[in-house]
Order: sequence, then C-alpha cells, then structure tokens
Amino acid sequence: MTSRPRSARRRTEYAWLITGPLALCAVLVCLLLGVTVDPSLGELPLTLLLTVAMVVAAMPTINVVIRRQAFLVSPTEIPLVVALFVLPPLSVVLAYTVANLVIQLRRKVLPVKLWFNVAGAAAATALATAAYTVMPKSGNVGPGTWAVLLAAIGIHTVVQLAAMVGVFTVVQSWQAGRELIRAAGPPMLLGVMINLSIGLLIIIAWRSTPWAILIFAGLAMAFALVYHSYTQFLRQHRTLSEMYELTKAITESGSDGNLIDALLVRIRSLMQAESATLWLPAQGRHPEVLLTAQEGKPGLLDSTPSPAALREAVLARQETVAVSHRLGADPELREALRPTRVKDVIVVPLRSGKAVIGTLEVANRLGDINFFRAEDVTVFETVAAHAAVALENSRLVDRLRHDAYHDGLTKLPNRRRILGALAEAVRIRAPGEVVALLLFDVDRLRQVNESLGHAAGDKVLIEVADRLRGCAPSAALVGRVGGDEFLVTLRLESAEAAVELASQLREQIRDEMVFDALTLDVDTAVGIVVHPDHGSDPATLLQRVDVAAMAAKAVPGSVQLYTPALESRALHRLGLAGDLRSALDSGELEIYYQPKVTLRGRRLVGVECLARWEHPTHGTIAPADFVPVAEHTGQLGRLTEFVLREGLRHSRDWALGGHPLAVAVNLSARTLIDPGFPEQVRELLEEYGVPAQLLTLEITEAGVLDGTDRLIPTLRRLRDLGVRLSVDDFGTGNSSLAHLRRLPVNEVKVDRSFVQGMATDPGDLAIVNAVVTLSQQFGLTVVAEGVESELTLELLQDIGCEIGQGFLFSRPLPYERLEAWFGAQVDPDSISNNELPRLRVVP
Repeated sequence: MTSRPRSARRRTEYAWLITGPLALCAVLVCLLLGVTVDPSLGELPLTLLLTVAMVVAAMPTINVVIRRQAFLVSPTEIPLVVALFVLPPLSVVLAYTVANLVIQLRRKVLPVKLWFNVAGAAAATALATAAYTVMPKSGNVGPGTWAVLLAAIGIHTVVQLAAMVGVFTVVQSWQAGRELIRAAGPPMLLGVMINLSIGLLIIIAWRSTPWAILIFAGLAMAFALVYHSYTQFLRQHRTLSEMYELTKAITESGSDGNLIDALLVRIRSLMQAESATLWLPAQGRHPEVLLTAQEGKPGLLDSTPSPAALREAVLARQETVAVSHRLGADPELREALRPTRVKDVIVVPLRSGKAVIGTLEVANRLGDINFFRAEDVTVFETVAAHAAVALENSRLVDRLRHDAYHDGLTKLPNRRRILGALAEAVRIRAPGEVVALLLFDVDRLRQVNESLGHAAGDKVLIEVADRLRGCAPSAALVGRVGGDEFLVTLRLESAEAAVELASQLREQIRDEMVFDALTLDVDTAVGIVVHPDHGSDPATLLQRVDVAAMAAKAVPGSVQLYTPALESRALHRLGLAGDLRSALDSGELEIYYQPKVTLRGRRLVGVECLARWEHPTHGTIAPADFVPVAEHTGQLGRLTEFVLREGLRHSRDWALGGHPLAVAVNLSARTLIDPGFPEQVRELLEEYGVPAQLLTLEITEAGVLDGTDRLIPTLRRLRDLGVRLSVDDFGTGNSSLAHLRRLPVNEVKVDRSFVQGMATDPGDLAIVNAVVTLSQQFGLTVVAEGVESELTLELLQDIGCEIGQGFLFSRPLPYERLEAWFGAQVDPDSISNNELPRLRVVP
C-alpha cells in the first residue's frame, strides 16, 4: 500500500493563491456596484427562481478531464443571461454565487475546490455584471442589448477559464494549464454562443408573455433527455476509440517487450483512472509481477495504492470486486480501503481458461465528483479479457524465446545463447585480458545411456550442470551445447589463468554419482581456447574449442589448450574419412602380426593382428588416426570384419601347415555394443574352420571397465563360444583388478608404459608386480607389452609373468615377412614334437 507524497498535497493547497485574489476581486466589485450603481437586491421571489434555475441548469454537464482534475462545462449561462437583464447587479452576483455554492455542496467536492469554484463564480459574475452595467444599451431587446449581453457573458467565461488555467498551473504544471486551454477553450466559447442565444429567446418570450416559461420548461426537459442520450453516445464512442487504441498498442508492443507498459497506460486512460495495476503471482520461472501506471508519473511503479486484501478477495471469489460510491461493496472491503487514499476501485480477475492467473485493477476515477459506474465494470471486464489473452500470448512468446536460447533438460543457455554472449564478451573485452571458452566433455555418457537408459543419462547431465554452475565464477556464463558437452565463457587475465580455472573446475565437479546400487565416477575432458589468441569470432572459437576437447578426450580426464597442430590433425582425420572407405573397398589396408611369446621357454603362443594403412598420398597412417575416423563415420564394423577375416584366414593356413597359432584382434567398445557381433564371430569361425580357443578378442580397459555392466551380456556370449577375452592397456584407466572379477575375461595385458619403465622406475616395477600377483590369484593370464630388453625380460620372469610381446622378440610384421621370421627363429624340432614352436634365438 502506498500513499500520495506530501508534496502533492502541499501543491493542492497552493490553489489558495488563486482563490484569495478571486474572492477579493468579487468583494471589491460588489462594493463598487453597491455604492455607484444600485445597492438594492430586487424582487426576492424572482431572485430565488433564477437561483433555482441556475442550480437545475448545472445538472447536465460536459466532463473534461485534465490529468487528475475534472473540469465541468454546463449551461448555467442561460439563466445568467436572464438574470443580467431582469435583476439588479447585486442580485445577479448573489444568485449565481449561492447557486454555485449549492452545486458544489451537492457534488461533495473537497473544501479547496469548493471555495475556489465559489470564489471564481463570484468574481466572474461580478466582473460580467459590472461590464453589463457600465455598457450603454437600449431599453428593448434589440441587437444593442444582444451585443452587451454577449460581452458580459464572454467576460464571465474568460474570467472562469483564466481562473481554471491559473489554478491548474499552480497545482499541477504549466503543461496542464495549456492542456486545459486546448481541451476546454473551444467548448466554452461555443457554449457562450449557444447559451446566449437561448437566454435571449427566453427574455424575448418572457417580455411577450410570462406563460412562455412553460414552453421553455418543456424544451429544457427535452434537452435533458437529448443531452443524456448524447452523453451516452459520446461515452460509448470514446470507449470504442480507446478500446481500438488499446488493441493497437497491444499488437504493436507484443514484439518489443513493452506490453505491460502499453497495456497499463492505455487502460488507465480508457477508464479515466488515477492508476492501473497489474498483478501476476509467481508461476514457474516467472516471478511475481506488481506494476502500476499512475497519472503524472513516468514509467511503471512497483507498488499500488490499493490494499492486497482486494486482490486476495478476487482470487478467493474468482469474480470481480468493485468498491465505489455508486456500486457499493462488502463492508470488509470498504473497511480495507479506509486507511488508504483510494475512493473507488475495480479489481477483475485475469483468466486463462478456468484458471485465474492474476488481477487487473483501476483505482480513483479522475475528478473528485466522478466515480466508477456499473457500465464501467462491464467495460473493464471486457478489457481484462483482452489483456489476459495478450499476457498469455506474451508469456508464450517469452517461453518460446527462452526455450530458443536455453537447454530444455538442464535449463542452461544453449549454443545460440552462448554464441551471443561470446560475441558480446569479445566486443567489450578490455586491453590486457582474454575471453576464455572452456568446453567440458562428460566421459562415458553413451555407456550410461546404453546400459541404464536415457533417464539415467539425463540425471548425469543435470548433476554435472548443477555442479558446474555451482562452482563456476559468478562472472562466468555456463551453458550446454551438445549431448554431453558444456561450455563456460568468461573474461580472464591470460590463457594460463584459463587453463588453471579449467583444471580447478574439473576437479571440483569430479565426484561419485550414485544411481540406486550403481556408483559412477563423473569425469570430464576439457578443451580451452582464448580470444584473441585462437580466433576473433565466436564461430571460430567454438570450432577450435571442439578440436581441443577432442584432443583432451584422447587422454581421459585431461585439460587441453588449443594449438594449431591440433586442428591440422583434425583436418587430416576429416580428410581420411572418404579415403578410408575407398581403402576398405580396394583392399589398401594390410594386417601386420606381432608374436606373443612365453617368457620362460621362448614358446610362440600366438600373434596379435594389427591393421596398417599405407596411404598413396599421406604415407603410413597410424591406427590412432584412422580407427577414430572409422568409429565416427560408421565404418568400424567393416574395419573389424576385415581384421577378423584376415586373422582367421591366416590362422587356418598356419594350422594346415602344421603349426597352428592363436590370433588376437583388437576391438572397440562400440563394437561390443552391437548385439549381433557374437553371432558374426561364430559365423566367421565356422567359415574358416578355426577353433574358438585360437581367437582372442582384446578390449581396452577404458572400454570394458566403464563403471557399468552394459558389455557383460555380449562378453558372456563370446565366452560361451569359446573365444578368449583380454583386457588391453591395463593400468592406464581408473579401474582396479577387483572390477575384473565381474567380467568373463581370461587375460590381462599390462600396458607398455609400465613395462618399459620397470628397469629404471621402482614404481612401475611395483605396479607390474601387483598386477601379475593379483591376476594369477584371479586365474587370469598376464601378458606384458613392450618387452624391449633382456633386463626387462629377466625382471618379468622373476615376478612370474607368463607371456610377453615386444621388439625384443619381433616388431609387427606383414604376413610374408612373418613367414620368413618363422623360418629363421622357430626351432623345427619343437614343431615335430607337437609342442608350441620355440624360438631358437632372441635377436
């Protein structure tokens, strides 16, 4: 609840600056008339009759509203014309002044207005009477008398208008006085001519016969009826015009976000109210709205003059509440208005269907004698219906705009919003600072979706969004730009600060996430770019941060700052996509084989199949480059089938030659997602006639130990076929040997990074020793990769490792050279004794 400021009340009191001189003028002129012209009051009955006529003539009025004040134009000059002609000067002033006093008391205006109106009427009448008295005139009602009466009535009107302009200027502003002259001046001047004409007709008819008064009484009644109909027509016309302007304003402001401003200003003007208020309770992401357009105050206020009890009553009753002198109201609502300065108010519910979404209200009809009527309630309810539709449409547009710039799942800004914010940050970047863009890529989200369902994946994304939003700096904008990708952008002092912040954020959001009985580790790979070092426009920065994030994913959990070399590699991989398809079609790919040897006895137990690609333009393409290309272009299935076929075909040939060898093929975790893969393996084994135990399928630790059980059904089906399963690159991930107990695997391959450091790093030696010891306890075979020296071989023998492969035995070789290697390195006697082939020497 608010009250009018005290300054407004003090300005109202300034009306005495005009009232006082007017009253003094009236007294002085009356004294002058009484002394110099005629001190008598004339016939009392005639004076009373004309006084009553003046009171009656004031009933039909034209209401002109200037800002907060109402100015009334009425035909009171008609009996004044008659009074000037038939009464002594003092009687004219007395009759008009008393009539005006009665009129003001009947209208129950404020004391300040009452005495101003009475003083103004007395001064204007006194000056008009003095002018009429001193002007020469004939005794009959001729043109000379018409001119004198016209001058007197003109003076009367001008004095009243001048007084009104003066008081409006003092109380409100000079603009209000100017508006009064423009709005009320023409009607008053026109009224002078009409009222003078009617008054002269009455005088002429009266001079002919006093019974003519009956004719004019009938005409007055007819005029009152016509005037009543005319005022209703004018009110309806004005309402229709204001409704049109309101609809137009709603339409024009719907797209620029100024709907509420335009709506309240137009409603206040339409209802001729001092204030119009919109109240919308909090709903969803929309906060509570309480805005008021108030007469004489620019903009919208966040308060309202009416008490909250009225709005609560509307919500409770689901219907309009009106408190007015003419409409009445519940005693409780009247009591609620008593402490306020609200004289009348209408509050209507805003409906969306059957639900009430808020209220619209108007308070204080402009003009002390004006109040809201029953027809105003009907008009206002119609306006509220239009307003409710407009507001619902506005909220719909706002929701669509919000959805267009925000992610529906996490409620974070989306790619479009991030690009806009990034462009703005680039534009306002200060010298000496950089605009950093950090891309967080959530690890293993695909596995969560495939094993637990997309609902679980959505929970992971929401949790990551909450953690990232909670720990990011307040100046940062956090958004989601893809399925498992989140962006953070802000201005920092340097690229090094961006790398440090990315590392801190990654560590802060890393934590366990529990889904029922399953616990997942949330980890991310982070790519970083900064403006201006890595690009000048948002699109370039976003493209390059993707490149950096892709490089970071190659080393799980890493933070990678963009360098041009990363983009060159990404472009190189992109160009390989089409070439890989052609290479698979034309047979450009070749299989190399690396022997696997028992460390005690030098027995050849099998070979690992490794795909190699000799590109006609780029030369040798590493598997680390073309295998990801195959994964992202849908060619992984063809590549895996090619390697399996080549390995099984050669395994069959070796068996037919009398020395069968097991073959090992590397698989991507994505291949094991395919439920038809075990059946494909079975068909290939049958096609080439190779026993299942001679095939080993190797899956990387990161692919098979991802915290979910999504691959276990496929692994069990492969194990049931008799195929051996191996965990490759063990030790590079975040898993432990205990996790292997859940998987149907036969073998563990210790990553070469630990094996090659055994001879010089006690830590690597301890790791390999622990892996070998625990694996043997679990019944798993251990294969050491990267055996390149005799010292490493001896250390592996000492800790009990069974099998090794590496350059100490042989590099990966193509099929023809491997055959030559067999002839040079394998002891023929071991083959004839039906034993595993034994190497004669170690190169």
